[in-house]
Amino acid sequence: MEEYVVFLCSLALVLLLYGAARVSYSIWWKPKWLERQLKRQGIRGTPYRPLIGDMKEFVKLIKEAWSKPMSQTHQVTPRVDPFTLTNMQKYGKISMYWVGTTPRLIIMDTEMMKEILSNKQGHFNKPPLNPLILILTKGLASLEGEKWAKHRRIINPAFHLERLQEMVPVFAVSCGEMIEQWKRMVPLQGAWEMDIWPEIQKLSADVISRAAFGSTYEEGKRVFELQKELLVLTFEAMTTLYIPGFRFVPTKKNQRRKKLAKDITSMLRNIIQKKMNAIRAGESRVDDLLGMLLQSNNQTDFSETARNTRSNEMLTIEEVIEECKQFYLAGQETTSSWLTWTMIVLAMHPDWQEKARQEVLQVCGKKEPNFEALGHLKIVTMILNEVLRLYPPAIAQYQHAYKETKIGDIIAPAGVDITLPTLLIHHDPELWGADAGEFKPERFSAGVLKASKDQQAFFPFGWGPRTCIGQNFAMIEAKLALAMVLQHFSFELSPSYTHAPYTVTILQPQHGAQIMLHQL
Repeated sequence: MEEYVVFLCSLALVLLLYGAARVSYSIWWKPKWLERQLKRQGIRGTPYRPLIGDMKEFVKLIKEAWSKPMSQTHQVTPRVDPFTLTNMQKYGKISMYWVGTTPRLIIMDTEMMKEILSNKQGHFNKPPLNPLILILTKGLASLEGEKWAKHRRIINPAFHLERLQEMVPVFAVSCGEMIEQWKRMVPLQGAWEMDIWPEIQKLSADVISRAAFGSTYEEGKRVFELQKELLVLTFEAMTTLYIPGFRFVPTKKNQRRKKLAKDITSMLRNIIQKKMNAIRAGESRVDDLLGMLLQSNNQTDFSETARNTRSNEMLTIEEVIEECKQFYLAGQETTSSWLTWTMIVLAMHPDWQEKARQEVLQVCGKKEPNFEALGHLKIVTMILNEVLRLYPPAIAQYQHAYKETKIGDIIAPAGVDITLPTLLIHHDPELWGADAGEFKPERFSAGVLKASKDQQAFFPFGWGPRTCIGQNFAMIEAKLALAMVLQHFSFELSPSYTHAPYTVTILQPQHGAQIMLHQL
């Protein structure tokens, strides 16, 4: 008996020492080893602080920046991303900081950026996702490897230009309803103050619902409301110290996040079921995104043959639900941010607003723009690209080195995260000239590739094989909506507008986007 007790005590001691060694390795030895590997190559940055990394400084700078508005200029980087800007200014365009126990490289070299995003060696993927992100969606943007490739192959046909051409009349219905609603509010003489941020969000949600899912905005309205609440709660949790397993503790906010995720999934499942029933009954088209996903999987055919032919090249209903979440989030949030900032910027620059209006009237008159007409709106396209440069919805892109990889003249050890700061690169005077902080759509008069000193300097939708699948969808929606607004209204900033761009998953106006609308 005595020997058995000694054995148990020895085993417990061994396990305790093993656990302590693993913890010590994770929170000290590995981070310090990675830090030495980077510093030997001349890469400077913040010193390692066990567990918390630079979270305290990051939150401090963000809170300070967001606590006050800025002047009405387009030099928004100090307010939107003060931590990355400060780090780059102090340590250089290739520098490092810490996200918990993981070193993260800031890379502002466009050739190195190209190497990373092209990922020819296959050593880069998205960083390990915070489990809180996965509560929002496990769709295309969060996938890797063959699973990502399979989803991309299935979804891609819905975004071919010929499909998008068919969607333009559907987009126009949503835009037309918004225009008519605004006309009922705006007097024929005088002006009407409106916060266009929620209005444009509603428009983008309606477009996604109609064009991608075949349902009206009203049917999906509750889904969007719940997703917005879930986004806020998720972002709030991500700006505090992440403690593994804490999300399972039944706090009030954790329980609310869990319930929101469950309700969103349930609502989308109902929409999908209705779509399947309507397709089977011949009451719904199958050329929208949801219809194509279901058709590709034979999910609308319940015959023995269909069941037997399902393979790894098909999505499950659960995967379809996650892709619906993805496109509700990405399609609605990105385009609404882009359009809102475009109207704010044109309110600041009435000369360009008038140039765009005259082009729209010359090409379309007062008629509803069609797909061909949108292709002739050169000034509108220049304006939209310049707004994307100054106010990109996603202010940075992130990668993770899963294997040791050579990038340019440096070696990125396995386990290092990488930040490609889109906003900083889009505002870099070395790439865009001394007037990089100014609104000058004429930069894009000869096209995107000739707008800057480097062809890779403009990448609002990403670059390489993982370029955003919905960029053409977003561009057509933005062109059509802006053209229709310009046909019917002029606008300037309201005296109550406060210029305060900030990021909650995407770049948005912190205190709204109040403008004064005039009917034409």
